[in-house]
Amino acid sequence: MTIEWQYTAHEHLGVLSLAGYLGAEAADRFTGAVGWARARGEGPVILDLTRLLGWSAGGQLAVAQAARLLAENGRSLELAAIPADGSLVPDATCPPVPVHADLPGALAAHLPSTHPEQGSEAPEGSEPPAPEAPPVAGICNC
Repeated sequence: MTIEWQYTAHEHLGVLSLAGYLGAEAADRFTGAVGWARARGEGPVILDLTRLLGWSAGGQLAVAQAARLLAENGRSLELAAIPADGSLVPDATCPPVPVHADLPGALAAHLPSTHPEQGSEAPEGSEPPAPEAPPVAGICNC
């Protein structure tokens, strides 16, 4: 089984969505997708793993390598919806990789703050501010 990928550029970030199984045999295809994402857009790349069926140790190493490659180019990697069967293999050479519970949470983490300044009150009859984005599920030093 291999992976399918799709890259979507947003303002100041990109989303690389994977589907299938990320094993060692799919690492080259994944690396190509990361190269595609690196060459397009700006800001962090959110790796959306919502439709990923699982990943092997080789697939996890490919994700860690992607974080290093993006960091060398001034971009960061963030993970959304990691598979339940594991986390990244730690490696001291990998930059920190924020891990979000899901893609909406990852995107919300990059929205500008809409909180009114302290001491100011919302106009009468206005809605209260939206709740803050869900917290990042963790940071992986892969």
